[in-house]
Amino acid sequence: MIYLDNNATTRLAPEVRDALLSFLDGEYGNPSSKNAPGQRAKESVMAARQAIATTLEATPAELIFTGSATESNHTAILGAMRQSIGRRHIVSTEVEHPATLKLLRWLENQGMTLTLIPVDTHGALDMAALDAAITDETALVSVMWANNETGVVYPVEKIAQLAKSRGALFHTDAVQALGRLPLAWKQSAIDLLSFSGHKLHAPQGVGGLLVRRGLNIPPLLFGSQERNRRGGTENVMGIAGLGVAAKLLDAAEHSRLASLRNRMENQICSALPFARINGMNAPRVANTSNIQFGELNSEALLLHLERAGIIASSGAACQSGGNQPSHVLTAMGLDKTAAQASLRFSMSRYTTAEEMERATASIITTALALEWQRIDQSVLYA
Repeated sequence: MIYLDNNATTRLAPEVRDALLSFLDGEYGNPSSKNAPGQRAKESVMAARQAIATTLEATPAELIFTGSATESNHTAILGAMRQSIGRRHIVSTEVEHPATLKLLRWLENQGMTLTLIPVDTHGALDMAALDAAITDETALVSVMWANNETGVVYPVEKIAQLAKSRGALFHTDAVQALGRLPLAWKQSAIDLLSFSGHKLHAPQGVGGLLVRRGLNIPPLLFGSQERNRRGGTENVMGIAGLGVAAKLLDAAEHSRLASLRNRMENQICSALPFARINGMNAPRVANTSNIQFGELNSEALLLHLERAGIIASSGAACQSGGNQPSHVLTAMGLDKTAAQASLRFSMSRYTTAEEMERATASIITTALALEWQRIDQSVLYA
């Protein structure tokens, strides 16, 4: 199997797996307990918090552990709105993760005002529209750092500074950016930043939220844990794994993955005249490629690729398998046919050049076969 669906989830790093084994083999204390097992669990959480804070150039007190990126995003957005008294306007984008968009639409139904900024055909934000949208009534600007479907990167630092100049808070969903783009939280203008463990070769079921020092965000889950900011017994094993994963982040991987991605895209576009790269002319994270295969059905293409041992996806994991086109691609101007002919390929640090060569050859062979089949059928029924 060649796994190219790392934007959905990543495999456990061997170092992370080794760290988890100690908890599976006998370490099971509650970090809130005063007994010896509880104190060992507390020390594990503290060590992970310090490791992650050091990697991100934050302070340990600015980090809240959560159960997922969705929880982190919801805590940030709901918390920001609850503490922004007198302001009831939110600015975000049309291409946010579905879980975020569902929350924003719910808030709109509760009486909040929502402005969603469009993107152009390359997936880049309309910065003029964003600038005009932020007013004295804006409580929060929430923009993802890197798009989960296309890999397109948004200028979050510039947007954060713009939001702060208007008195609004700024939140970014950094799930697809962390570990793939440099982050220096100490020098950043970002107020709130969400991330997820299972995109970083840590376990599923653990996430994090950085909250700028001095910002008092009300909790989504009430309790005494996480300095009263997130109730519920900590997922000690997951947190420990996330701490190890943070230490493994390597900026040197960006250029290697970019080289692999570019070679794959060039070979596919050379061999398949009907192939197009979605978001190619915008800045992108190095590990992600979203390719439109003419008028081929993406689900059929995925099925044939999986039979050949190539694992990819047709969009966000939470929406795959449905019959609706990607909201990200339609926001970029693709029609339903083009959007439903697009696949996402996403690599990780464990993806090798040899795997990418094999995958590329298989993608080309499979797409050509399906295209000839499509043409034959169109001629037959013409």
